[in-house]
Amino acid sequence: MQTRTFFRLSALVVVASTLAACQPGQPVNPNVRNAAIGAAGGAVAAKAFDGDATKGALAGAALGALCNDAGVCSGY
Repeated sequence: MQTRTFFRLSALVVVASTLAACQPGQPVNPNVRNAAIGAAGGAVAAKAFDGDATKGALAGAALGALCNDAGVCSGY
């Protein structure tokens, strides 16, 4: 069951990232990009440590979206 959730979440991240990048003439919002990267990283990290991939993705997305505000990834 957890593997199925992981793959569904991964597919959702890929689809959301693709749709966010398809805005013609407009760059991708850095917060959206960072949230997508954070969600993917959080899911992978949680799965690597035998945790819940969904919770890891949610935490990663939140941290990714807020990293510009914290000044951690403001140069990207």
